[in-house]
Amino acid sequence: MTTLLPAIIDVEASGFGRGSYPIEVGFVLPDGSTYCSLILPEPHWTHWDASAERLHQITPQVLTEHGRPAVEVARRLNERLRQQTVYSDGWANDYSWLGLLFDEVDMTPAFRLENLRRILNEDEAARWHAAKDAELSATPQQRHRASTDARVIQQTLARLRAAS
Repeated sequence: MTTLLPAIIDVEASGFGRGSYPIEVGFVLPDGSTYCSLILPEPHWTHWDASAERLHQITPQVLTEHGRPAVEVARRLNERLRQQTVYSDGWANDYSWLGLLFDEVDMTPAFRLENLRRILNEDEAARWHAAKDAELSATPQQRHRASTDARVIQQTLARLRAAS
């Protein structure tokens, strides 16, 4: 019997802390389908951290050229994730950034965001980092981007559960 893996979401941002905002959101669903979109910053979203840019390799120019309007991204998230619980391994940051996205466009998420830790047992939590490192080592070099990161998180969970 195959157990479905949960939906996983990841958000890349302009930096960390005050003033940061979402620049990309991606998810992977239980069936393995994915969604990813760059987010065109709102005019008053001005914080930019060069160290975050080095990590995710997304420049302000890339966002200007390829980002989708915040309202479009929020609508798409609600369409694709409606009435689902979606898990994040960076819940505190992702909750804040998704909240900012939805507040900006005066919308409410139609899905529930939860901390991935809620579905890990103690053994899985203890082995998480080693399993994630093994998953990253087993996959070809990939960009540090939202949907790729969401897939790595989902596959790490699969790796942990297969070993149990």
